[in-house]
Amino acid sequence: MKAAIYKRYGSPDELSIEDISAPVPKKGEVLVRVYASSVNRTDCGFLRGKPLIVRLFSGLRKPKSTILGCEFAGEIVEVEVGVTGFYVGDRVMGFKDDDYGFGGHAEYTAMSVEGMISHIPERFGYEEAAVGFEGAHYALHYIRAANISKDQTVLINGATGAIGSAGLQIIKHLGAKVTAVCAGAHVGLVKSLGADQVINYEETDFTELAEQFDVVFDSVGKSTFGRCKKILKEEGIYMSTELGPYSQNPFLALLTKFHGKRRVLFPIPENTKQDADYLASLMEKGVYKPVVDKSYQLDDIAEAFRYVETGMKIGNVVINVV
Repeated sequence: MKAAIYKRYGSPDELSIEDISAPVPKKGEVLVRVYASSVNRTDCGFLRGKPLIVRLFSGLRKPKSTILGCEFAGEIVEVEVGVTGFYVGDRVMGFKDDDYGFGGHAEYTAMSVEGMISHIPERFGYEEAAVGFEGAHYALHYIRAANISKDQTVLINGATGAIGSAGLQIIKHLGAKVTAVCAGAHVGLVKSLGADQVINYEETDFTELAEQFDVVFDSVGKSTFGRCKKILKEEGIYMSTELGPYSQNPFLALLTKFHGKRRVLFPIPENTKQDADYLASLMEKGVYKPVVDKSYQLDDIAEAFRYVETGMKIGNVVINVV
């Protein structure tokens, strides 16, 4: 099979397209012919081996798994013993960073049916399905950790990113009021996703707003608890998808749990079949629709990584493997 390979940590220049053996599915797994995948912040971090903590899992000096791509969409071509509910010919979408295996940037990938895999809703093609889980998966765990519910007020910084755009749609589905922060050029998109109020960060510093919120969700990790504390209600919650300066957010999550009323949450997501089915059901109902920015062919995957690393992508970047 054809795959994008990286054999050492570094820039997108480390990626090469090679012909290698296809994976052999094990008991309880299916083999998927991949039609589309994605490039996202997770892939970029593991390509660079940064932050350094990722190397504790992916390999200290060089990557143990040489194929990135934690999202994929495709067709099942082989079903092993112990698999129920999935059959050859089924269209499926999946997310896998368990044990840091990845594998979406290749023509075939093996996947356990106990993991984060579900059938693609009929109304979606492979491109949209391929980017349906990564951002939404992370957003969902943050939403649950904060117990976001009806009538709460939530500010999302980075509402046009993969996590922010998915989180915005899910939070609105739960009945909360959302203030979204984005660049002026994307105000229309963010409003179309359901935002009640949109802040153009090019004109207004959202941390200086007079309004206070139940939750501030920094989905791009570009702010801090210290800066956002004054726009949190007395028992408000701050969440960031990044470690923060000096890796402070995990430590603040522990500290604020026992000291003070305003809290920091830094949840660690788990990949489950139940969440895959739940997100697929939201897509089927029209509650959640992944935002696609650009599409690249597998041969141009290095260019896709360079674009994602600019930090300016809107929603998701697709890799067409076929």
